[in-house]
Amino acid sequence: MRRTLWLRLRGFVMPIEILMPALSPTMEEGTLTKWLVQEGDDVSSGDVLAEIETDKATMEIEAVEEGVLTKILVAEGSAGVKVNAPIAVLLEEDEDASVMDGYVAGESVTAEPVRAPESSRIPLTSPQDGVQEQQAPSPAALDPVLQRDERSVGERIKASPLAKRLAQEKGLDLSAISGSGPNGRIIKADVDNAITAPLAPMPAAIPQATTTELGPLRGGGADYLEKLGIPVGSYELEPLDGMRRIIAKRLTESARDIPHFPLHIDCEVDDLLAMRKELNAQAPEGVKISVNDMLIRACAIALKQVPEANASFTPDGIAYHHHADVAVAVAIDGGLITPIVREAENKGLAIISTEMKDLAGRARDRKLKPAEFQGGTFSISNLGMMGIKSFSSIINPPQGMIMSVGAGSPRPIVRDGELAIATMMTVTLTCDHRVVDGAIGAQWLAVFRRLIEKPVTMML
Repeated sequence: MRRTLWLRLRGFVMPIEILMPALSPTMEEGTLTKWLVQEGDDVSSGDVLAEIETDKATMEIEAVEEGVLTKILVAEGSAGVKVNAPIAVLLEEDEDASVMDGYVAGESVTAEPVRAPESSRIPLTSPQDGVQEQQAPSPAALDPVLQRDERSVGERIKASPLAKRLAQEKGLDLSAISGSGPNGRIIKADVDNAITAPLAPMPAAIPQATTTELGPLRGGGADYLEKLGIPVGSYELEPLDGMRRIIAKRLTESARDIPHFPLHIDCEVDDLLAMRKELNAQAPEGVKISVNDMLIRACAIALKQVPEANASFTPDGIAYHHHADVAVAVAIDGGLITPIVREAENKGLAIISTEMKDLAGRARDRKLKPAEFQGGTFSISNLGMMGIKSFSSIINPPQGMIMSVGAGSPRPIVRDGELAIATMMTVTLTCDHRVVDGAIGAQWLAVFRRLIEKPVTMML
């Protein structure tokens, strides 16, 4: 008790604040829908603490450290909780409850990150380090004032009890381990990674759009429209929800910052439709292959055959992807989401169909994990079922291309010098000119059209 009081007076012992996590790179705020623990509960690393609704999904969050949940700061059902805002307070097992005297939320020196399950973390790739995990920055990493060295008081290493125990079990010297927690505090992940490569740094923040002379794109909707000549009271203004706000932000940045150019081709799809009919007649129960499933397969094969097109622009160079991770736009209430079929080049049509059906269903229920809809190397947007003949899509960063698919319909064509009727489908490939030049885009489309018009070659 005397030691704890001395440390507290020196400013080094404070409650551990559990912060609202950033469960995706685009998340700015969320809704804390449900607490799964109560005040006074013992919490261990990996315990599920709460359910949080982000802009596109509802997710469970886990504790990184262990201790006693002393106080819940944000009640269930609270909306608009900002990322990195304190949502609860944790005390370590060797800390006295008296450290809560005079506590004010947001003024604690130590903050505990929370994490989503392993499968929902966002992979980052770099030529030197391979795949690594992206983690939200600690408050100390964002605020230079907090970057003073508080790992030790005298000879005391600033580390969590769980980290100390694991280090002792592994025979590791804590003084040789760099802490990634707030203020250099060593946490469990640091001990686990002590013999592996360090985590990749957070990418630089995307520049925000500037305000125009007509006013900002969002916020102050009445003033914005009035400046454009639309009188107040002549419309109903529905506030932007999290999803629509993120869509507006990301697509504005994409259209503004990425040099788009479109390439259009027509594909004859009679053989594709006939093959689909035959496959479905012989498919196992519960499997029904769609035209979209066949498009996913064809796109993936084409990306592997033209690897220069399976690429992303980065400030340090062009990243050429090892696999064809094909994202498919799915309309949901309030916007759209792009679930991803990972390594689609290695999957048959039945597997793609089953996987896509599961992803689309959970997407509409907002139950996807971030890793299931973020990233990808290529996108497909299909409005053919809505009767749209052709259209151009906006690129979904960091991808280098997106394909827009129109409706297949009978059209007159010239075959062997004679007029004929065939089912034709128009597709538009929108390319990032920083990555994909016109010749590469045309080469990719030639391979794609050959696969679509001779679908048996997809089986090779």
